[in-house]
Amino acid sequence: MVESVTQATKATQGPVERMLAMDQASRQFGIELLEHGEGTAVLRMTVTAPMVNGHRIAHGGCLFLFADTAFACACNTHGPVTVAAGADIDFIAPAREGDVLVATARERTRFGRSGIYDVSVRRGDEVIAEFRGRSRSIRTTQPEESP
Repeated sequence: MVESVTQATKATQGPVERMLAMDQASRQFGIELLEHGEGTAVLRMTVTAPMVNGHRIAHGGCLFLFADTAFACACNTHGPVTVAAGADIDFIAPAREGDVLVATARERTRFGRSGIYDVSVRRGDEVIAEFRGRSRSIRTTQPEESP
């Protein structure tokens, strides 16, 4: 069951929390926001059975979604609605069911309405994947909707 966010809670939330409250995909994957600051974010996800492919390792699409969520959190810390303009990922080592992964996103640069962000996905001290995202702030004409 999806919980709705109250109006009082919305008033105290920043742009990252509001975005994640509406992000059903990240919620379905059990992704947790651990911390965030200007241009940074740290998230956690445990690899579950539905995330494992036919080789019994974490599906690359699931790892991409996890890194992409960290990227989205980092680039939306500045306030304007920001989306991915493009991204790529390098898979370094396999992750397996039960592994607890941490994604750390850091802003490399922002210029105009664009930005570049790097995300490292780790299991403990071991790097699992490296992701680079390119962001673009968009002009919105509609107010944000409630979840």
